[in-house]
Amino acid sequence: MLQSSENAYGVKSTSAANPNSLNPVKTVSAPVEQATIGRSLVIKGEVSGTESLYIDGRIEGKISLPENRLTIGRNGSVQANITAREVVVMGKVTGNIECTDRVDIRSEGQVTGDVSTMRISVEDGAVLKGGIQVRSGEHKQPQPQTKAPETKPAAVEMPKALAATASA
Repeated sequence: MLQSSENAYGVKSTSAANPNSLNPVKTVSAPVEQATIGRSLVIKGEVSGTESLYIDGRIEGKISLPENRLTIGRNGSVQANITAREVVVMGKVTGNIECTDRVDIRSEGQVTGDVSTMRISVEDGAVLKGGIQVRSGEHKQPQPQTKAPETKPAAVEMPKALAATASA
């Protein structure tokens, strides 16, 4: 008589000694769309796009990836102003970096230029020559706060005006 090696759930058991041992479930995630500029490539001009970019070659000019991540690999060399959501530096960057989220300069990374970001991480051994501006997430909220003090002096001036007319 033949018996199936499947349990009640339709899963084949892998071991007779341990019927509950199952292979781990592999979760399927969306592939990360990332372009790569290889070690032997040299680009002079403007690079822009809507996907993440890994640079292991050399770029001179301007890089604009406002909604994406830019990674400069260990062999990467960038002489450009950079605009991106996130920048990871493991190679060399000469130019200003404007980030909407974070800049991560790894231990072997070198940055010469100004950095403007919300978060920054500089590992031991990294080189950073230039200015750093760390913006807060509440950068857009001071405008309503400035309106509130403006209304208070007007309210204070009203009684002064009334007092002046009352004493005259």
